[in-house]
Amino acid sequence: MDANRVVTHSNSQLEMCDKAGYLRVGNDDNRLSKLPDDILVDIMSRLLLEESARTSVLSSRWKHLWKYIPFLKFDADNVVYKIMDHHSADELIEIEAPKYVEWVNSVIQSHKSPTLKQFKIHFHLDRKHTDAITRWIEFAFSRQVERLELNHESFVNPKRYYRFPRFHSFATSNSLKALSLKSVHVRDAAVEFILRNCPRLEELFVRYSHNFSNLEVCGSSLKLKRLDLRYSFDFESLKVCAPCLTSLKVPITEGLLLENVPMLVELSLTCHSIKGLISALACCFFQLEVLSVSFFDKTTETSELDFGEMPKLKKLSVEYRKRGYEGLTRLIAALIRASPHLEEFGLTYNWLPATTKKDRQLEDAIRFPHHHLKVFELSCDYSRITNVMVDIVGGILKNCVVLEKS
Repeated sequence: MDANRVVTHSNSQLEMCDKAGYLRVGNDDNRLSKLPDDILVDIMSRLLLEESARTSVLSSRWKHLWKYIPFLKFDADNVVYKIMDHHSADELIEIEAPKYVEWVNSVIQSHKSPTLKQFKIHFHLDRKHTDAITRWIEFAFSRQVERLELNHESFVNPKRYYRFPRFHSFATSNSLKALSLKSVHVRDAAVEFILRNCPRLEELFVRYSHNFSNLEVCGSSLKLKRLDLRYSFDFESLKVCAPCLTSLKVPITEGLLLENVPMLVELSLTCHSIKGLISALACCFFQLEVLSVSFFDKTTETSELDFGEMPKLKKLSVEYRKRGYEGLTRLIAALIRASPHLEEFGLTYNWLPATTKKDRQLEDAIRFPHHHLKVFELSCDYSRITNVMVDIVGGILKNCVVLEKS
């Protein structure tokens, strides 16, 4: 994956510019070359990294311009997809990973821009490449990176994930605004260290990490607006106290404590306890606009489902992955009743018994008028539609008087 390697894309921006005559050296109508360097660098920043490197062959003036682009996105999608489809992916990773590492190293060694808007790594890399990955992170922080993304793909065995350093001077930054880590092990202390030492951080995404336990995302001066910890495991507790937070997506309800989140309008949770769900929502009932909840098989039921009123809720998504249907019907009824201004409702379910008996009490629970619901989306195995689901859907369709799409 040499920096100057030619990759053919039939509809690439670079080829379109070439066909239009913008890149022809020696042409009197070479309009791009008449532009100042900073404009050319900005244009090249919109190309794929490999395409921008190809411009170095145009002329002596163009030879080094691409090295000043502030966006370094090391995407190797064609290889990533090939690995995912390969019958022996581990063997292919062993072949392709060293090429990817060499490509990244060659680019950062020649890079000349003093600052970076974005630095992105996207490849199947594991703990064997710890030294290289850590050097890349150090490089990005040394260039005052604003957006840093490490996406190592969950295809790699979790036991071999790269481990983000716990404490390190390079993780102190006044420029970092967004940090995204996928298939990277991150401990509580590392996240808390970053939050303390990156005062401008607005977005933090950590997915497929297995090292969290008792995480605290707290601070009256935090600028954090979006926090996404979905598909991360081993949580015992999570405390969030962030006055600027607008969006929170987490894999727990039990052990979740929300405090001082006055701006929170979007919440996504994985639920194993109805009681835990109600407790988690307690401090933000009146402000939520978007709510997504996934219920799994070991979700415990309660006889009373009192969610309180959510007067601002506009969009509700429910994913139901547990056995039985009584809980589903009551949940839907309770959530919709609590959301008088709901406009969109999405339901995903993956299990219902093949045959069920009519239950008039459950049928009645779902039948009540709703005057704002406009969109209803159902995702399920249509080969297993039962009378219960027919009753649920029928109840929603009959009682949502302004429904526009279903």
